[in-house]
Amino acid sequence: MSSLRVREEWRARIAAEYTSAAITQHLVLWMIQAGAPPDLIAAGLAIVTDELAHSQLSHGVYTAAGGTEPPALDRAGLELHRTSHSLELDILRVAVRVFCLGETVAVPLFRHLREPCTQPLARAALDRILRDEVRHRDFGWDLLDWLLTSVIADEVLAVLAASLPGMFRELEYTYGTGNEVVATDDGAMTDEERTWGLAPPRDYAEILKKTIAKEYRPRFAARAITI
Repeated sequence: MSSLRVREEWRARIAAEYTSAAITQHLVLWMIQAGAPPDLIAAGLAIVTDELAHSQLSHGVYTAAGGTEPPALDRAGLELHRTSHSLELDILRVAVRVFCLGETVAVPLFRHLREPCTQPLARAALDRILRDEVRHRDFGWDLLDWLLTSVIADEVLAVLAASLPGMFRELEYTYGTGNEVVATDDGAMTDEERTWGLAPPRDYAEILKKTIAKEYRPRFAARAITI
């Protein structure tokens, strides 16, 4: 049996991946209602399947680590809510927050988690997740590109100028030093825990910092969006 830290991390990943599947499914419904391009809709549906597979793989790792408790799912978080006068603006909000930001930083995060991982089930799960995350990241930017040519094209830059600062604060509170767990982390972690695909919380902050410089800034700048 692995450490409690390993079990709790993979238990959390079960719920996180399952939640991602539900959120993406709801986003795709909005895309269908908005008449998004068929290839984007198909890509979104493929992501739903991916996320469910990631959740199942995470459950396999969790049970292999000795976990027996069910994942803690917040059903209220398994759906999206309309907040704008335009469906396309709501799609924009979710696309940027969840995919352009969340899935873009997920790529280097999972790459970092995978590097020292040698436990067979955990390694197989991270191999699959990392491979899929690249496509999920690209989906977000492709969706943003479509929105930049859609009926809300003239509103996108102003909307993002107003909303991106809050989205970046959310990232900082999740992965950066705005998160107390990250800010106070001393980097202590056993080699055994690393072989199960874990990393110290403070590593997340450094990865976020690099992602802002290497990914977010150039990708948004290429679309005339300043962050």
